[in-house]
Amino acid sequence: MVGRSPPRPGQDVRGSTTGRPLMAAMDLLGRRWALRILWELRDGPTGARALRAKCDGMSSSVLYDRLRELTASGLVARTDEDEYVLSDIGTALGSALKPLDAWAATWSASLQAPVHGGARNPPT
Repeated sequence: MVGRSPPRPGQDVRGSTTGRPLMAAMDLLGRRWALRILWELRDGPTGARALRAKCDGMSSSVLYDRLRELTASGLVARTDEDEYVLSDIGTALGSALKPLDAWAATWSASLQAPVHGGARNPPT
């Protein structure tokens, strides 16, 4: 990410030139490992080394790039003990994603449902 700033509302982002906040958020959250880092921080402050261990397979350079982006975007903060923690807005993201999680469960179930009339029907 050297020389690049994280996606921001009001600016062109990957896949969109509208500047809509949702598009900037989707660009940020769609970056490799971003959601996993946020997930691993859900239980409280975590140091970089422990965070990398929880995210098996992530390189240290990607970890630090994502942490810089998530911190610059206000979703993650650093503690006085040099650990990473979700900010208030980062914590609120978890609540905002709950309806998407429910939709994804319905979507997943619909993929398992038998096909009727040429289209898959969600369970009732």
